[in-house]
Amino acid sequence: MENINSVADIKNAIQLLEEEQTVKGEQLKEQLYLTFESLKPINLLKSTIKDISSSPYLIDNILGTATGLASGYLSKRIIVGASGNILRKLFGVVLQLGVTNMVARHPEEVKSLSHLLFQRIFRKKEEGSEKP
Repeated sequence: MENINSVADIKNAIQLLEEEQTVKGEQLKEQLYLTFESLKPINLLKSTIKDISSSPYLIDNILGTATGLASGYLSKRIIVGASGNILRKLFGVVLQLGVTNMVARHPEEVKSLSHLLFQRIFRKKEEGSEKP
């Protein structure tokens, strides 16, 4: 700011500062309103869901974990069945835990292995149907 030498210069400087204060005050009010809106519970929930749905790694982790849980449960049901034997049930629980952890930690390997198995199964059926 330059040196003020007259009353008119003082009045002009005050007027400029008041206008600047008004503009900054409006900007502050607008930012306060935006902050208030973003902190409402429904808006927090919306933004969280948006972040979750846009994150491919999180979705992959959830799918891997769900696949692990399902395969662990199915392996236990296949091995134990309706058995009343305590040792067999214990083995089923240990097997379920192991399969669940293995599938959840290595979903890409499981996906490629299942893809390979499906290809071999369907290829054998196609080859068997072509050799009449």
